[in-house]
Amino acid sequence: MSIMEKTVTLNPQEQKRIKVLNQHLQGELSIAQVASLLNCTQRHVYRVKARYQETGVEAMMHGNRGKRSSRRISDEIRQQVSSLVQGKYAGCNQHHVRDLLEEREGIQLSRASVRRILHEAGVWVVQPATGPKHRLRRPRSRQEGQLLQIDASPHEWLQGRGPRLSLVGGIDDATGKVLGAIFREQEDQQGYMQMLRQVVESSGCPQAIYHDRHTMFPKHSKQASEADSVPEQLAGQRTETQLGRLFTQLSITSIAARSPQAKGRIERLWGTFQDRLVSELRLEGAKTLEEANGVLQTFLPRFNARFAVPAAETPLGWQAVPEGLSLDECFCLHEERTVASDNTISYHGSRVQLLPTGQRRSFARTRVCVHEHFDGQLLIFWQGQALPSRLAPPDPAQLRQAVSMLVVSASGGGLALPPLLPMHSRAPSPPTGGRSRRLGRRRRRRRLPRRTNRKLVIPGEAGRLRLGLPD
Repeated sequence: MSIMEKTVTLNPQEQKRIKVLNQHLQGELSIAQVASLLNCTQRHVYRVKARYQETGVEAMMHGNRGKRSSRRISDEIRQQVSSLVQGKYAGCNQHHVRDLLEEREGIQLSRASVRRILHEAGVWVVQPATGPKHRLRRPRSRQEGQLLQIDASPHEWLQGRGPRLSLVGGIDDATGKVLGAIFREQEDQQGYMQMLRQVVESSGCPQAIYHDRHTMFPKHSKQASEADSVPEQLAGQRTETQLGRLFTQLSITSIAARSPQAKGRIERLWGTFQDRLVSELRLEGAKTLEEANGVLQTFLPRFNARFAVPAAETPLGWQAVPEGLSLDECFCLHEERTVASDNTISYHGSRVQLLPTGQRRSFARTRVCVHEHFDGQLLIFWQGQALPSRLAPPDPAQLRQAVSMLVVSASGGGLALPPLLPMHSRAPSPPTGGRSRRLGRRRRRRRLPRRTNRKLVIPGEAGRLRLGLPD
């Protein structure tokens, strides 16, 4: 008995419908949330859901898929247009062809239809030549500190003597001084934060920062789109990035460049550095990331003394750090969490226990902000107040996953237990008829954390501890 296979092609909108419906069938989204994501009524969601359960993915396809449109241009007119362009109207551009067809042949077509007909027939039409785009050189900023251009340059800075590195740096637009730079293994937000902290501590806060459109920078549009996550679409706005939050705290204006030429000052800087700095690193024999950063700190003062220019206006445009703002708490990662009923929070696969304070004994169901510093230290804030905390005992799920990881990683001969199934792959336990069932609430299953071996340091009574499975 042979099984016939059928291939179904779906566009992105139809694929999104299937994804959202599958999340609803798994109990992750309600009908109201599905209607909001698909931009339709709840009644229509029920209709689409019924068709999807009955016929499968074919229910997402439009009924006219594969059928010829009733407004399609006839084959006779298509053949006539193709013949006229190859003969009588040869050498005319598309706009001229459309005008000639309407004036002399009585055929009324749009320019796009003419182009599509000729493209399908394989006929090449002469296009009017367009000259190069005129670009103006943007004048420098008037004062030092008004504008800072930042970027990163991945390159073989060590010429094979060590790993491939990315140089994260910032240059002042008015003077051309390189005010901060650091080598990183890759372009990341930690590198930008460390570089900006160099600038803030040495000179102050710039009035504006010019950057590219990398996803780690502030979004030029705060309204959520279909490409964003489900929570962002439900909220109607995009989540603020870490660098966007940092710029807001320091009162720095974010300017996103639309082309590399727009921030040509720092682009040309990378060309100079890839010549001079590479030679300096070779002469010093730098082979590691730490050695490269050491050479960089001695190279920048000499480079600025050689290539910096005076600003057009003497007064400096640097801003002071806002009063009462701690740089240590600004230049770190901020993430919000909801405190569970047992006064714990989950942070990247580990549980942190919140301790009572003199003002409040329980923080259950409150929203707290977790500050993760780059040295691994964690601080938890509630309404601007730092809360005491310590490591919580690991959950059973964490213990099971840790044991399964130990079994899988064991390479010697001995007793090896089969790895346990993750929580989301097990069959759910039958309902018990408790209060949640009487009230018609859906029982939620706990998911496994994403990471369980992250190194974190929790200040407090526990001292410096490492999260994970104890020895």
